[in-house]
Amino acid sequence: MNKEWFVLHTLTGQEYKVQESIRRRMAHEEVDEYIEDVVIPTEKVSEVKKGVKSTTTRKFFPGYVLISVALYDEENQLQEKAWNFIRETQGIIGFVGGDHPVPLRAEEVEHIFHEVEEKKETVKPKVEFEIGETVKINDGPFLNFSGVVEEIDPDRGKLKVSVAIFGRSAPVELEYWQVERS
Repeated sequence: MNKEWFVLHTLTGQEYKVQESIRRRMAHEEVDEYIEDVVIPTEKVSEVKKGVKSTTTRKFFPGYVLISVALYDEENQLQEKAWNFIRETQGIIGFVGGDHPVPLRAEEVEHIFHEVEEKKETVKPKVEFEIGETVKINDGPFLNFSGVVEEIDPDRGKLKVSVAIFGRSAPVELEYWQVERS
């Protein structure tokens, strides 16, 4: 059977429940020959709340789950068993594409998984900054100072902020989590 990647529309916040439900029920309902994998593309993001740095997981596509499934047979007819199994899974609204879902193209799948693999090792800051934006420093020796973002290094998660010290502007290199928008 030819398995292809499709996108399932889920209730927002139910993506992991849908993934777990499908994986748990596959063997019981004997559809594991149709379904290969269920994936939620994610990345790690860091943020600071009340002075505590934390790392969380953010979904690339909230409300959507990718599934590798043999939905159509060799004659391009719908596989009723796989179709009904997925449609009856709690938390799923339906396939993207409605009653005649179209599989993702190979290059789309490759791009998504490349993004996931690329972002697996790095932790991305939750808040993005812009050059010229005024920020307040909330950690380090310049605590409670305000400054203007001059440079952004997203790969290292650092900013160069111009801070007024003794009436003069001085550039200070800070990590994203050490500042907040003012």
